[in-house]
Amino acid sequence: MLVIPGSAAKNDCDGVTRRDLLRVGGSGVLGLTLGDLFSLQKASANNTKGDAGNGPGFGKAKSVIFIYLQGGPSHLDLWDPKDNVPDKVKSVFKHQQTKLTGTHVTELLPKIATVLDKTTLMRAVSYTPYGLFNHTAAIYQMHTGYTTDKVSASGQLEPPSPKDFPTLGSNIIKMKPPTVPMLPFVMMPRPLQESNVVGKGGSAGFLGKGYDPYLLYPPGDDMDMAKMDRIRTDDLKLREELTPVRMERRAALRETISKGMPEVEAAVAKHDLDEYYGKALGLVVSGRAKKAFELTEEKAELREKYGKNTFGQSLLLARRLVEAGTRFVEVVWPKVANSDNHSWDVHTGLSTRMKTQAAPMLDSGLSTLITDLDERGLLKETLVVCVGEFGRSPQRGVSTSGNQNNDDGRDHWPYCYTGVIAGAGVKRGYVHGKSDKTASAPVEGAIHPTELLATIYHSVGIKPDTIVYNHLNQPRELVKGEVVSGLLS
Repeated sequence: MLVIPGSAAKNDCDGVTRRDLLRVGGSGVLGLTLGDLFSLQKASANNTKGDAGNGPGFGKAKSVIFIYLQGGPSHLDLWDPKDNVPDKVKSVFKHQQTKLTGTHVTELLPKIATVLDKTTLMRAVSYTPYGLFNHTAAIYQMHTGYTTDKVSASGQLEPPSPKDFPTLGSNIIKMKPPTVPMLPFVMMPRPLQESNVVGKGGSAGFLGKGYDPYLLYPPGDDMDMAKMDRIRTDDLKLREELTPVRMERRAALRETISKGMPEVEAAVAKHDLDEYYGKALGLVVSGRAKKAFELTEEKAELREKYGKNTFGQSLLLARRLVEAGTRFVEVVWPKVANSDNHSWDVHTGLSTRMKTQAAPMLDSGLSTLITDLDERGLLKETLVVCVGEFGRSPQRGVSTSGNQNNDDGRDHWPYCYTGVIAGAGVKRGYVHGKSDKTASAPVEGAIHPTELLATIYHSVGIKPDTIVYNHLNQPRELVKGEVVSGLLS
């Protein structure tokens, strides 16, 4: 819970103690230190000047919903089915026509098939020429645009480090902070995770904890819609004994604090205390963030359409958050990549697991989000990206990453797979790129993950080649990738 410094005296005047101040420094709000709190949302001035009109789609996205299908969905069994191929390549699921003439998906996506005219299918996302077959390595590059330095003998990355490159949401909120008192970056319903490595690629890294996402971990299992009604928002509400007027009056204590405590005075000199204290106070007093979490305000019918599960309700909450002013929301597929329930990591049991578990959740959730945003007029200013870290092997039962796969499973495949992008200047009813006859490699229109990130930055009005400085104060490009202008109108 956020504790504003001060305690009531008999005359109802507010005082302040070092202990009170330290309680703010260790506050649960966004998990920040005092210095981080002051620095939150500080923009880099050189990234916001002279950028207007810099190519198609530049700056059209006020917010981003990044739907991360961790585990690697099988593109052949969802978005890119093939005919006239060997049985071990061909999907076990039937094809169906979509709203895009000549474009088919499998029977697993009947609802998504009806909304593809509002999106662009990216049919050739590819790590070519160098594939990243390990989940954590691919996750890190998809989120940061960089490959990590150290990979253990088992293929797993080291834990998150302050030396890491920042995840894309952190870069965006630093350079394009929200314009209203609202949580800038939210990640839910769990952190990025693979085996025992948690959060790699999902932190602010060398930007500092002030730009980390606000993490939401609802209780319960993945199929319990009601648990999304019980998200703890203690950090975003007033203590019962405090009124908004009293909270605002306490802001006057800043002058007393700065005069009486040298270390805070130094912090004021380094950070703009007035600006950042005001933003944190505004976030709590306005109640804007807490209200966004009230899913029970939505009609029961709409909640049903999104899906009675964590993924569907997380997408609904994502819409409410961007509607309230959040700049970047990431929805991470609920289960860990290598679990045996609702996971896309289908080394075995593909025909049952995809049909009865993962695909129905994706179909209802994504199709309803696209429709809901479009009907509210939010799709024009919200960029929606849905992608995994890689696809699955063209042939069932073969090993491409050292894992064991049976005839009803596919291994990791980074060389060609499908993603979906929509909104905020993205072409509607378009298929970008093409895979070969077995969906093994791009034929045209390949999009490297670094190019996808460059396009996302471009869409929110940030030049991808912007220079940032790492933990050693060394200059680095935000991302080494070109904008895919063919996606934009």
